[in-house]
Amino acid sequence: MANYEFLRKIPLFAELPDDDLQSLCQIVRELHLPAGEVLFEEGSSGDMAYIIRGGEVEIVKVSQNREILLAKRGPGEVFGEIALVFDTPRTATARARTDTDLMGIGRADLRKLLQISPSAAASMFDIVLSRLQNTQVLLRQSEKMAQLGTFTAGIAHELNNPAAAVQRSADHLNTALFDSARTFMRMVREGLTAEQQETLEVYVKLTQERAKGMPALDALARSDREAELEEWLEDHGVVSAWECATTLVNLDFTNDQLDELAATYGEAQLPTILDWLNNNYTIFNLLTELQQGALRITSIVKALKSYTYLDQAPIVRANIHQGLDDTLLILRHKLKTTIKVRRDYAPDLPEIDAHGSDLNQVWTNLIDNAADALHMAATPDPTITLRTRQEGKWIVVTIEDNGPGIPADALPRIFEAFYTTKPIGQGTGLGLDISYNIVARKHKGDIRVDSEPGRTRFEVWLPKVMEEE
Repeated sequence: MANYEFLRKIPLFAELPDDDLQSLCQIVRELHLPAGEVLFEEGSSGDMAYIIRGGEVEIVKVSQNREILLAKRGPGEVFGEIALVFDTPRTATARARTDTDLMGIGRADLRKLLQISPSAAASMFDIVLSRLQNTQVLLRQSEKMAQLGTFTAGIAHELNNPAAAVQRSADHLNTALFDSARTFMRMVREGLTAEQQETLEVYVKLTQERAKGMPALDALARSDREAELEEWLEDHGVVSAWECATTLVNLDFTNDQLDELAATYGEAQLPTILDWLNNNYTIFNLLTELQQGALRITSIVKALKSYTYLDQAPIVRANIHQGLDDTLLILRHKLKTTIKVRRDYAPDLPEIDAHGSDLNQVWTNLIDNAADALHMAATPDPTITLRTRQEGKWIVVTIEDNGPGIPADALPRIFEAFYTTKPIGQGTGLGLDISYNIVARKHKGDIRVDSEPGRTRFEVWLPKVMEEE
């Protein structure tokens, strides 16, 4: 009788005839779940739905190797019904938050209930629709956070190298400036004539120009020249002959130039002059490295703004090639160690009106999926190929990989929400769903896929002119 009164208050069973509800009370299975115990796991087969009599159950899903709380269910709530209604594996894990008493109803009994009671079917429809929508919202947010993580990791990785180079060059520059100050004081003490100062200014300017690049010498020619210069320096009383020889080779000074320096300054001043030129070469070289690091950081920030379409309207004139290249930059930390990327871009591809940042999300999803497939299958000579072309009023972007391919039975379902071929916990099943909606709904385009072992090809068709709603 207690079960009868309890079930009668639940919308799913509220309008069942008395006899049917009495029968249901006889067939439900009563369970007790201690706090912390798992009732069913994500990915397991579903053969029963549950009603909570007392206590609380949490519904969780693992995405990108982290657990997401989808919902908390309390007394009177039904859960576990989606796997039975759609005849699919469990889409999430159910775990008791507190000691919980449950009533279970089997697959066949639930289906019979939905067939004989229109009100139960309507209530179940409302429950399933609401939960699918809520789950999709939560997982879309999780997908965005996962993409943000990928995005952040890529940017951090790309910025780390030039930032470290700038830091290293700045540290070396500090030492070089101190050495240069000491050498300058030596020159002050030794005193230079006006003619000597003019000659030195010429060589300092030459040093500044040649610090931007080294002469093209093979290893053997460089070694021979360093040995020749080291001997010359030792003959002229230069103590730091080995260090100066390396710098003089980089400066590509000729024998005539060295002889001019020796004649102008004499053996007493020559070591100080060469040390001064060596100090200046080091400083100019480090300044060049600092400039290159700063330019690299600037280019990354520029690509970042381009990728996100920061400070731009939602619909922009989008350069497809720029978007693909910006995406490759964001994902380079994931690609560059093992995966080759080939670009086959149409040279005359026009810009199009598009939701620029959304399109870049599509490129990120497709390229990231391709990289994951290649990594998981340990594909020999892994390669991703990007192609663009024009087809009448369409722009077509092809993203192809030479991985294992998508199983034939999975191919018709890959754009379904929550469907994924990745292991549990490594995907939300929303990446391709989001991509398809961006292309098909926002841009009135299409995504087509063709796959076989050794090749998977996604084609994104975008109109050259966006149709108004």
